[in-house]
Amino acid sequence: MGASASTGNPSPEAQEQREQEAIASASLALPLLRAAFSRSAGSLAEALSPPPPAAFRSDSPSPPPPPYFHDLVALIGPVIASLFFSDAGNGGGWLGFLRGFNRCCARMPASQSLALLLRVYAAACADAGVPCGVQFHCTDEGGADGDEGKVVGELAPGEIAVLLWMCWVMAWSGSAPRVSEGGKEGEPVVLPDVTHLVLSALVSAGAVADDAGVWGWEVSGGGKGVKVQEFTSWVLSTAAGLANCLSRYVQERFRSCAADPVEERSVSTGNTSSCTPDVYLLTRGRAWAISLSLRNMLSEKFLSASVIGMDTEDLLYRSSVHGKGLSRFWSCVEGYKGPVLILLSAYSSGGENVDAGRRWGIGILTGEGLENKDTFYGSSGFLCSTYPIFRMLPPSGKEKNFIYCHLHPQIRVYEAKPKAVGLGFGGTTGNERIFLDEDFSKLTVRHHAVDKTYQHGSLIPNQGYLPVEASVLDVEVWGLGGEATRRQQDVYKKREDIFSEQRRKVDLKTFGNWEDSPEKMMMDMVSDPNAVRREDR
Repeated sequence: MGASASTGNPSPEAQEQREQEAIASASLALPLLRAAFSRSAGSLAEALSPPPPAAFRSDSPSPPPPPYFHDLVALIGPVIASLFFSDAGNGGGWLGFLRGFNRCCARMPASQSLALLLRVYAAACADAGVPCGVQFHCTDEGGADGDEGKVVGELAPGEIAVLLWMCWVMAWSGSAPRVSEGGKEGEPVVLPDVTHLVLSALVSAGAVADDAGVWGWEVSGGGKGVKVQEFTSWVLSTAAGLANCLSRYVQERFRSCAADPVEERSVSTGNTSSCTPDVYLLTRGRAWAISLSLRNMLSEKFLSASVIGMDTEDLLYRSSVHGKGLSRFWSCVEGYKGPVLILLSAYSSGGENVDAGRRWGIGILTGEGLENKDTFYGSSGFLCSTYPIFRMLPPSGKEKNFIYCHLHPQIRVYEAKPKAVGLGFGGTTGNERIFLDEDFSKLTVRHHAVDKTYQHGSLIPNQGYLPVEASVLDVEVWGLGGEATRRQQDVYKKREDIFSEQRRKVDLKTFGNWEDSPEKMMMDMVSDPNAVRREDR
């Protein structure tokens, strides 16, 4: 009896394996993990390395990456393997592999995930012989693997840019296939401009004066750094997607490793947007910043745009192409029943509380299409500052005055108090937080005190408390609903064209008979008004 009972109890190793498998399956399917484990047995560091491009170069006006950046990226795989998968490389087998995967990919608080990312960055800098202001201190309670510890130090502006670029490369590698054996390295990869994100972190930490020191600021100019705790607070409030960067990267690498090697060899690793300049207001750097701040399905859309660029078919309206004005705007966006991103580029017209002639940009992300109404409507939306500093303002949950879009009615009637014609977001009617006039020439931005729909925060530098009137340079509207939403809009436009054509048609048979026409009756009355006529009843 004792023997049967002993065989029924699993060994501690088997019990731990079941627990580790249960934790790992919440992040990635076990069959896929087993395939990645078997195919990466030869070199786990190589499996965790991103596809090596020929070189990296920055997108103007961002400063160029440092000379050591290529070596830093090449060390991502070996560093992750040594920090988290040491058990798997020391004969730990499948259980050791699961332990390493769960150390970096298991569900954990965002602050802890960000600490692991900073630890990888600090270790890569140490291996590359690059000065780094971030250090990892092990605590006395740390286990044998040294997972328990604290990341301390300070990140200089240039280091923040390098860290952001490293995170973007990790996201890019999820969209770029691996290089097959004997294959050539990919084309040079253009890194997105991250100046607005670096400046946002510095302003949040107080290293740069908000609304005063943002004009003309450059990453290469150096300056005061940001402590790790302050950087963590900024990430959690503005760019929460960075916290998932490491776990997402490891999962994508294992997915790529588990894929069919025959299919892998037939795909190139070139960056499709590597040589394409940013000619739209929605640059790849701004798209990535928006993707980091969102926690919904649109985040994937913007992440893809930051890697390969936006699909030009999603561009619904551009004032420089379609012309300025609300009527031209409406002819392009009418019937689109999906989320849209509206980007505005303007410069302050002057005043005591603004910097005249300074260009800036803001954006509005709506969860639904636009409608022609004389009242506010909508159920979700975000306001964001895109240039020169990035800041995302989500809904406050107090009111639902998300969108105001009003055109002149087709049938004019007298109104004692006519409704304003234009585009508005937040605030109240007549006191909107953002209002774009009918001609798309003047933009008014008011202080957040007038708005209870979106969270508080400055949208433009040196905004102050008074309304800021600005001259509009360009307007863009991007449709984010996908191909199905575009097809629905095409059907809607065709139906409206048919109705408009029918309304323009005139029944010539009705008006072609002179004897029955009203004109002949009037002529007869003028020629002989005393003639007796019988009225048909």
